[in-house]
Amino acid sequence: MKSRLFFLSISVAVCLFSLFLCLSTVLAQPATKRYVLIGYVSGDGWTKDQIEARKLTHINYAFAVPAKNGEFAAISAKDAANLAALTSLRSVNKDLKILISVGGWDGCRYFSDAALTDASRRKFANSAVKFLKKHNIDGVDIDWEYPAQVGAGNIFRPEDKANFTLFLKAIRDRLDEQGKVDKRTGPNHYLLTAATGGDTAFVSHINLGEAQQYLDYVNIMTYDLYHGNDKVTGHHSPLAQSKKGDQSRNSSMSAVDGHIRAGVPANKIVLGIPFYGRGWANVRPVDNGLYQPASGKHSFISYDELVDKYINKNGFVRYWDADAKAPYLWNARSRTFISYADAQSFGPKIDYVKKKGLAGIMFWEYIYDLKHKALLDPVVNGLK
Repeated sequence: MKSRLFFLSISVAVCLFSLFLCLSTVLAQPATKRYVLIGYVSGDGWTKDQIEARKLTHINYAFAVPAKNGEFAAISAKDAANLAALTSLRSVNKDLKILISVGGWDGCRYFSDAALTDASRRKFANSAVKFLKKHNIDGVDIDWEYPAQVGAGNIFRPEDKANFTLFLKAIRDRLDEQGKVDKRTGPNHYLLTAATGGDTAFVSHINLGEAQQYLDYVNIMTYDLYHGNDKVTGHHSPLAQSKKGDQSRNSSMSAVDGHIRAGVPANKIVLGIPFYGRGWANVRPVDNGLYQPASGKHSFISYDELVDKYINKNGFVRYWDADAKAPYLWNARSRTFISYADAQSFGPKIDYVKKKGLAGIMFWEYIYDLKHKALLDPVVNGLK
């Protein structure tokens, strides 16, 4: 009897020790990282039912703008209704964060004025919190295009370089102050993010290393690296530098590296991807139009339209640049070149996000792939 009890005790001890080893191994494994997936949604062309809220971590609604008086300009009734529709999506995804994106290419005229003095910065920050509370949202995304640089009719000053940091600090301080009142601290604090330029000029015109301390995420617009003002064609959102073309122009990778060198932690950086293409007409018919002079009209084309009318259709042939990890289209008959992004090009970018330890992916914008729904799922699945 004693012998049987002894062996039973030994067996129990062995089982418990094995269980301890298994638990220790599990606990020693790093937690699976959850990458952010931020979708920009603008004011037109969608319904609430078309937004797949479970697949996103954040929605940035575009745009509110600074008014001449230095506060948030009043938004339209439609924008207010859109924000209400987006915040209602928390019933589908309780962790979804809704932010208001302020500025945009056509909405940055008065940023420099709002950031100019302590008083103007406090005024804007108070206005931001008032807007946030009124519309029940989770934070503010600053899309200032561009501090200390010319944009679309914007006011700009050399002082913008230093004031950009002070501006973000004023907003951050006010958000945190309100967060204490609303018991929104820690992981549920009010968010402050910024959309930043993917070119070298943006980094040189602000103090990113100082500014980033006030931001939760830095969303790099790693698209439009070639754009409508360029008279030479090129990839508008390549992962890496092509062996052809102007080697001084940024790729997505060099934009990220520039931000990191400037002092932005990799785990705050969100890589931008486009759901649209850019086209050039009257292109010199050499090398399938890639990096060639173009004297004709520039075009902006949603991914839905690319699928319907352009990709291997109507004389357009798809090509792949293995160095840049980017697709492009060439129509030899009309001498039209189109740079765009697709699921194949997203794969290497997602691999890069993981390898580099970045925070995740953001895209501009949701409405450009509503019909075919070909782009969101590859990103969602790739980030898992």
